[in-house]
Amino acid sequence: MPELLPGEDPDEVRIRYKPDVIKGDMDSIRPEVKKYYSNLGAEIVDESHDQDTTDLHKCVSFITRNPPGSEKSNLHILVLGALGGRFDHEMGNINVLYRFSNIRIILLSDDCSIFLLPKTHSHEIHIERSIEGPHCGLIPMGAPSASTTTKGLRWNLNNTSMSYGGLISTSNVVEEETIRITSDSDLIWTISLRN
Repeated sequence: MPELLPGEDPDEVRIRYKPDVIKGDMDSIRPEVKKYYSNLGAEIVDESHDQDTTDLHKCVSFITRNPPGSEKSNLHILVLGALGGRFDHEMGNINVLYRFSNIRIILLSDDCSIFLLPKTHSHEIHIERSIEGPHCGLIPMGAPSASTTTKGLRWNLNNTSMSYGGLISTSNVVEEETIRITSDSDLIWTISLRN
């Protein structure tokens, strides 16, 4: 967090954004970091016995069982640091989007955001031009799409089929404030972020 707020005192930022819970298999947390947050009152939950799920999966499971506030049906999760590292970790984090497809989870990196568009309904994405765009993409990761239609992109799709080994919509450009997407397959939406 101090890197996101470079004009502020790093210690004050760490205290202000102290996690309530640190959960995972604890293989990558430095001992001094673990001790620091434990001393601040963060609960440390070691799940090193579970090697079948990722740390992100463990955290999302925890959040869905213990949602903040009382509005579980309107839960949205923003994940910082889920992209930009090892490719297998990134793919594991994208897999979490599919495993928890009933929850809006947004993966955020320094240069883009990613979230799942489930095939169960049509989607309207409202673009915040001051921080998003112009480049975007639609990727059929779980299964091929026989029919995807978009409105609001420079290169709209019209009942277009997409698949790995075939067409996928990369390096597209948002042209309108609202993007409309329907598809017969789950899609990953990604959009660039302005620095």
